[in-house]
Amino acid sequence: MADNTDEQNIEMWKIRKLIKNLNDAKGAGTSMISLILPPKDQVSRAQKMLTDEYGTASNIKSRVNRQSVLSAITSVQQRLKLYKNVPTNGLVLYCGTVLTEDGKEKKVSIDFEPFKPINTSLYLCDNKFHTEPLSELLESDAKFGFIVMDGNGVLFGALTGNTREVIHRLQIDLPKKHGRGGQSALRFARLRTEKRANYVRKVAELATQFFITNDRPNVAGLVLAGSADFKTDLKKSDLFDQRLQPKVVAIVDVQYGGEDGFNQAINLSQEVLSNVKFIKEKKLLEQFFELISQGQPLISYGLSDTYKALEMGAVETLIVWENLDIMRVTLRNSQLGTEKVVHLTKEQELVRENFMENGQELDVVDRVLFVEWLTQSEEGQPANYKQFGATLQFVSDKSQYGSQFVKGFSGVGAILRYSVDFMNLQDQGDFLEDDDDYDDYY
Repeated sequence: MADNTDEQNIEMWKIRKLIKNLNDAKGAGTSMISLILPPKDQVSRAQKMLTDEYGTASNIKSRVNRQSVLSAITSVQQRLKLYKNVPTNGLVLYCGTVLTEDGKEKKVSIDFEPFKPINTSLYLCDNKFHTEPLSELLESDAKFGFIVMDGNGVLFGALTGNTREVIHRLQIDLPKKHGRGGQSALRFARLRTEKRANYVRKVAELATQFFITNDRPNVAGLVLAGSADFKTDLKKSDLFDQRLQPKVVAIVDVQYGGEDGFNQAINLSQEVLSNVKFIKEKKLLEQFFELISQGQPLISYGLSDTYKALEMGAVETLIVWENLDIMRVTLRNSQLGTEKVVHLTKEQELVRENFMENGQELDVVDRVLFVEWLTQSEEGQPANYKQFGATLQFVSDKSQYGSQFVKGFSGVGAILRYSVDFMNLQDQGDFLEDDDDYDDYY
């Protein structure tokens, strides 16, 4: 199942998509309202403010603009009536009249609780939507663990955003390399080796204690730092928890131990930490390509096969390019009262004048981007991708692996729970007649 990081990545993708759509919207006059209420704000205060704004807007000289602004304020007021209190993470509303591509006016009304607290208060009525405050939701608040080891002890720390925390310190007294007091060199070397091993064992135990919660890592990544070989000894040790091994994103050399070493390790690993998303993406696609090179049947690629596997419940991990432009179009046969779904690129949909089945024209009842449909959910229901028992991973085309995935596999693929014989899989009848051009977009 998806962990909290995966869920947050999906929510961040939704916000990025929303920001783009809102920024692309062109206003019909100054009637586009952006309203953000931070946590613990009062709905009653916002309603009073809107009532005052309504009175002020009534004096706008232009009749068309006045009506548009008053209509937008009324829409916001109606939306606010759905909330007795501001939700835990705040409330975001966008309402107004925008111009569509064909020059027609369309009313837009969006309200939602962000997936994490938004600490901004905003009200603007303009000829565009103001999305700047949403950008703070895209700042990663992932937690990274640090283990700083040297011959004097170890420090366990955590970094979340710009906040650093020292979790635990442990001082030790390891013997130096030279012997003293008449001890034999061999005996002293053996004692030194034993103490170093015990030190590494203790650090490994504490790492499990601090960075594993409910049998799962509680950090997005782990940085091992030190001035000697202790950090690499820890990484190679069989005692180092196997659940933490994949979380190691960097091993850095620092000149100091303790807090000075902690600060230095943070500075040295900044670039790696900022690229953790790409590291995770690379590992996922490496696994995907490795299964292909091995001829393993536990993968699918292209929308046609992957969607069939998804419907069968065979998909364990669904991998989708974040900018995939495939549209999911729901068609209805009015005479038979039946519906079916086809998937088309935006270009294919634009050149398609009508849809036919057995000589009967089909009506388009719904159209949505496939990637958006995956994350949509009915009230009280899980997201669509979850209903198939799959986890969802968005990937970019900014890395070498991501670019290869988009260009070579159409930006859609999956790692499967069990093998599926796509060649002999019977057609379920969801293709349209004479639609050879659409076979890759089922």
